[in-house]
Order: sequence, then structure tokens, then C-alpha cells
Amino acid sequence: MLAVLRLFMAALFVIITTLFAFIYCLFSPKNPKHVYFFCRWFNQLQKIVGVTLVQRGLENAPTPNKSVYISNHQSVFDFVTDPGMLRPRTVSLGKRDLLWVPFFGLLYWITGNILINREDKSKARDTIKQVAEAIHQRDLSVWVYPEGTRSKGRGLLPFKTGAFRMAIEAGVPITPMCTSTTHNKINLNRTNNGIVITEMLEPIDVSGYKLSDARALADHCHSLMAEKIAQLDQEVAQLESQANPKFDSHKPSTH
Repeated sequence: MLAVLRLFMAALFVIITTLFAFIYCLFSPKNPKHVYFFCRWFNQLQKIVGVTLVQRGLENAPTPNKSVYISNHQSVFDFVTDPGMLRPRTVSLGKRDLLWVPFFGLLYWITGNILINREDKSKARDTIKQVAEAIHQRDLSVWVYPEGTRSKGRGLLPFKTGAFRMAIEAGVPITPMCTSTTHNKINLNRTNNGIVITEMLEPIDVSGYKLSDARALADHCHSLMAEKIAQLDQEVAQLESQANPKFDSHKPSTH
């Protein structure tokens, strides 16, 4: 019953937000400032889902300088845990299919996020170059999930090189953002779903990398993030155990 109530409240939240966004953004559609504004709204979804978010490391974000932000991509609950970490004038990259998601697709597009066709591999190189140019032409940063798909409990999946080629092409740093494991942690029928930690790491200078080094850069970032996520999972387990010894029964597995 609680899950049904939460799903209803989340759906109502998205519908109301979309209708407001359509009016709010009508006179300046696709302006990057809108993404940050509405991410502040989505940051409140934690209250509906019943998680306590610990958000830190925002001082590491190279704002107001531009960057390519990367984060681990776990599940649909990323829309609950990640929005509060997004920095001003930052847009996300999403597949074009998102446009057809009722209400959310319109919200995603009109606020200024970038939709790409990931199915057309032949245009992938041009897309990377176009986004790299947009970073400077539109004075924005880009948020990417380099795994390319949700991990769904499989741990941090191998990174694709697109985000790293983009950063090298644009000459902007890579800034990793890590979220502790949420797989098998969030149960919409449970009142308290515990703690989730999100942490921004220090920017990684890419000035010494060439496009041919994108794979090495991706592997380096993967190693850093995998280590940090493991640390966050241990910290979450300790915090929840101290707060409630019985909470161990649904703590996430570490990878």
C-alpha cells in the first residue's frame, strides 16, 4: 500500500513539475539554467522515497568553469539520488527515446538537456564533436553516465569512451560523482530506506591526454570511482548499523 502511495505521489510530482516547467520555460526553452532549477525540485524526491541523502564534495566541482561530469548509473532511483549534485549550467546527455516518456520526456527536453541517438553508431563521432563544441558555444557543462546503461546490481560496469573523448575534445576536466549502492536497498513498501551518500571527487585534468588516450583515461576514472563507491558502501553500512543494529538485514551488497 505504501508503495502505491509513493508511486502516485511521484507521478503527481512529475506531472505538476512538467506542467509548471512548460510554462516557466516557454519564453526561454532549452536554457541550461532551467536544468539546475528543476533539479532542485527533483532533489526533494528523497522524502517521498524515504531515503536520507548525504551530499558532499560539491566544493570540488569546477564551477563556474566547464566540465564533463560522470557518475555511476544504477537504476531509476538515480533520479532520486543524483539531481542535488548537478551544478549550475550543467545539462545531461540522454538517449532520444526519453522524449517519448510521458511528461518526463517533455520536461527533459524543454529544460535544456541534450538528446542523442545512441543507435546510430556511424554518427557517434560527430555527436561527440558537436557536444564538445556546444560546451563552449553555450557555456555549459555536461553530465554523462559513462556505463551507457543501468548496472542493476552488477557493480560498476565498464566505461564507454564517449564522455572522455568529449572532455579531451573540449579541453575541459572530467569530474567524477559517486553514489553509494542502491541495488536491493530501496523498498517502496518500507518506511525508512536508510542512507545514500553521493560524493563529488576532485576534477581530473585532461590536458595531457590525446583522443587516442580516451580508453586509458576511462579506465583510470573507473578505477577511482570503483574504489570510492566501495568506501561509501562501507561507510553507509557503518552509519546504518550505528543508527539501528537491525538495519543490517537490508544493507546493500558491496562489489
